[in-house]
Amino acid sequence: MRRVIYGAACSLDGFIAGVDGNIDWLHFSPDVQEYIGNFWTGIDTILMGRKTFSAAPGGSTQKRTRRKVKATPSRPKKAAGPYAGMRSIVFSRTLDVEDYPDVEIVSGNAGKFVSELKEDTGKNICVMGGGELARSLFEEGLIDEVGLNVHPVLLGAGVPFFRDAGRVALQLIESRVIDGGCVLSTYEVKRR
Repeated sequence: MRRVIYGAACSLDGFIAGVDGNIDWLHFSPDVQEYIGNFWTGIDTILMGRKTFSAAPGGSTQKRTRRKVKATPSRPKKAAGPYAGMRSIVFSRTLDVEDYPDVEIVSGNAGKFVSELKEDTGKNICVMGGGELARSLFEEGLIDEVGLNVHPVLLGAGVPFFRDAGRVALQLIESRVIDGGCVLSTYEVKRR
């Protein structure tokens, strides 16, 4: 079965972006580039909510008119742009599927869709960004792993990495200090 991995860089106080959405505090280094390069080799599907998609590279600029195609777990489309070769799925009730040719827009139940997606063959699945989509997938018991790149900065407020996910027991798989004083940690979700 494929694994669903939720992860991002975050501040020490748990924010993935500042109040205005800024990420100018992120520290990119050869350590991060190596980790990300290795991580992406095990991923073939990206899941995003509408807000993350709008802020992601190429998200709001991918809009074009095309014919309507219904997204299903078994009918993948490969993204263009920064996620070329990846199946990119955006969960949204407001975006029009006709406007985005390089991603699949899913307006239905995310939990049901991701549950079916996990059963398909393929590599692991990455949940990008934070917030509401991740919370709903935690509630459904669909996230298998959490990865954090904790930066040595306190933002005080902003976009939280976790949004009321409830209690989720985790087991540490790996933790190490990387360049810039960042701490990279990976946790497995412990099942009840």
